[in-house]
Formats: sequence, C-alpha cells, structure tokens
Amino acid sequence: MRIVITFLGPRYREGPFVPISSLDRDIESHLADKSVRYTSGRRLVVGALAKGGGPRSAAELHSDLHPRVPLSSLYRSLTVLQDAGVIVPHFSAHGITRYELAEWITGHHHHLVCLECGAVEDIDISPGMEARVRNLVDEMAGLVSFTPVSHTLEIEGRCSRCK
Repeated sequence: MRIVITFLGPRYREGPFVPISSLDRDIESHLADKSVRYTSGRRLVVGALAKGGGPRSAAELHSDLHPRVPLSSLYRSLTVLQDAGVIVPHFSAHGITRYELAEWITGHHHHLVCLECGAVEDIDISPGMEARVRNLVDEMAGLVSFTPVSHTLEIEGRCSRCK
C-alpha cells in the first residue's frame, strides 16, 4: 500500500456528471498556463482516460486509440500530460504502469487492484470512512514525525470475475 493524502472533492467523471467539453476547456486552460498545447492526440488520450472507469495502461489506451493515435505519439502525450499534472501514473507490483486523470480533475478516490487479471477499479468511499483513513494516515505518519500532504490507497485482491 502506498500512502500519499489529498482532500479534493469529485469534479469530473465521465457519464452524467460533467460533459467532456467542460473537461476539455479546463484541461486546455491548465495546459495553456504551462505553455503546453492541447493537441488532438492529447484530447483523445484525455477522453479515453475519462471514459475508462479507472487507471489504464498504455497498451489498453493504444488498443482504443489506434490508428488515430500512433504508439509513439501516445507515449509522448502521456509524458507531456504527466509532466503538466493532468494525469498521474500508478505503478503495479507486476511492472505495469497505468495512468488516470489527476485528482484535481476527478476528485479523491482509491483503487481496487485485481492480482489475477490486473483490472483496477476506482472506488469512492463515504466522507466518514475517508476521515477514518485520514486519521490512520496521520497516526502512522506521527510515529516518525512525518507530515502527510496526500494519500492513495490501493487494495489488492481478486475481482468478482477472477474469484
């Protein structure tokens, strides 16, 4: 388990919450502040991540975006978007890096990771449960005079398909 604590509310999730065009406007503005262009390839990557329902690997993104986004362009887009703080990587124990939109876009959440098939699902928890997680993180950090600023929680196990 990696522990990293961020206290942000949900802003964007694909579906009934926020249209992609609003998401694109906010990301375009964020990138412009960093003098980075929001190219059509980067828009496609962001769109695929917004619709993905959880972190996705470069291979998963490539299978959805090919031939519109060549593999070399996909990796460049992932690097640029990560450097600009639009996406964040998650590194699995199996050596697979998965990417998702940053929490300033999606809101704070945690992950369920299947050790059999590698699926990663986002999970939102209640404010009361999140407060208990924060208290535990603060308690653990206090043992070594560490000041947490954010956290991530990944629970590893087997998904319902692999049980």
